[in-house]
Amino acid sequence: MRWLILVLSALVLSAPAQALTPAQARSLVTGDAQARIAALNAVVVAPDERAVALIRALSDDAVKVTDSAVFIIKDGKGFDPVTGAEVPVPEAAEDVINNNQMRTELGSALALVGLLSSDDKQRAEAVKTLAGEPSESQLPVIEKAWAAEPVPAIKEALAKLRFALLLGSADKARRLEAAVALGASGTPATKLLLTERQKVETDAEVKAALGVALSSIEGRLAWGERLGVVFTGVSLGSILLLVALGLAITYGLMGVINMAHGELMMIGAYATYVVQNLFRTYLPGVFDAYIVAAIPVSFLAAALVGAMLERSVIRWLYGRPLETLLATWGISLMLMQAVRNIFGAQNVPVENPSWLSGGVAAMSNLTLPFNRIAIIAFAFIVLAAVAALIAHTRLGLFVRGVTQNRKMAACMGVNTARVDTYAFALGSGIAGLAGCALSQVGNVGPDLGQSYIVDSFMVVVLGGVGQLAGTVYAALGLGVLNKLLEGWQGAVLAKIMVLVFIVIFIQKRPQGIFAMKGRSAEA
Repeated sequence: MRWLILVLSALVLSAPAQALTPAQARSLVTGDAQARIAALNAVVVAPDERAVALIRALSDDAVKVTDSAVFIIKDGKGFDPVTGAEVPVPEAAEDVINNNQMRTELGSALALVGLLSSDDKQRAEAVKTLAGEPSESQLPVIEKAWAAEPVPAIKEALAKLRFALLLGSADKARRLEAAVALGASGTPATKLLLTERQKVETDAEVKAALGVALSSIEGRLAWGERLGVVFTGVSLGSILLLVALGLAITYGLMGVINMAHGELMMIGAYATYVVQNLFRTYLPGVFDAYIVAAIPVSFLAAALVGAMLERSVIRWLYGRPLETLLATWGISLMLMQAVRNIFGAQNVPVENPSWLSGGVAAMSNLTLPFNRIAIIAFAFIVLAAVAALIAHTRLGLFVRGVTQNRKMAACMGVNTARVDTYAFALGSGIAGLAGCALSQVGNVGPDLGQSYIVDSFMVVVLGGVGQLAGTVYAALGLGVLNKLLEGWQGAVLAKIMVLVFIVIFIQKRPQGIFAMKGRSAEA
């Protein structure tokens, strides 16, 4: 059925086409620019393949002319534009010169010819080209193409182009029709078009219709902006969730104030960078799959460093929060300097796989990037995995037991020191996963972790120490709140206002959003 529609459309469009005449060919190449443009517009309304070939040759500066004949030059040979036959080119033949205005008109003419193509892509490209600088002289061809267009998306684009041209019509009824029709659009380009037309419109009724159309478009654009802020906030919240999940274990469950948590995240990001380079060098054919391999590598790299950190330093500092804070802060400085020595002080490039590039256009002024969508999904997959591990595995049982009553867990035969190491390595590995995700949306450098460590602590404290559900609510809430305030007061004041909000909230509810149920067994 679709092929039948295309065939019928082609027949409708091509039916009026007439063979190029010698007089038409000569009028296209001789005379002043305005006369040539008029001849071009007359030919484009119903072009045949000879006319199209001549227009293309003119656009390529491949036409010569004498007092009596026109020649298309191709591969050093001359061809008659009317018959297509090869003919000798006299030495006296001169090049046809096109000024800038003529070149623009030739480009538009080729785009108009593209509207008559049977190729969907070519017609879509032609519409985009014509939308850049529409001219009222193009209206007859555009209306003909619009009436016969079988593809809904291209037909809609042609309709917008048609109505944009009708706005400049001398007929008041057609201008009113165009204003009402364009009011159903929701693009910034249409808003600009209507605004410019409203400035020069003299008819009161048309001007009022333009105002109504502008109000309608502004309402749609405002919704796009609001949804964009919400999506950006959820995206930021998912990043904070990934960063804070590891901290919810090391600080929330174990009570360790780990100031090197951001640097463990940085290690995950650099592990992703290393995996990317290995794939680019040794497996270029499957480069787009590097991120799949980077996920477990970043987890293991950060978990290994975390386990070493716990066994060598932190195991001696349990119950001594000030010493733990100072020691981990010093370790964070050491890790940053080690990365500078190995990879350099400058940021390193991490490239998105092709399937994470680009985005989906949800609205005319709202595009949702694929990498942000993937990070939101990844954050909740990691959350579900951590929740399942804590609630339904032997390690999770031991972690909960040691957290609630270390002495009783030891009496029951639990190796509490080993559980501490495993739990700390788990939290560190999750930080590495956060670094892997962050490498897809921002710069990777030695200072990467410093941008998120304070925010992640605020998320854990606000959500409730040891509460994964609270971490989710706090991360997403702070992400959306921060973006809403940024649009109102700017980034710096937004940060200050968020911090003030958290301070006031903790003063009123010290246990956070979700308090620990029951009494602590250590109390």
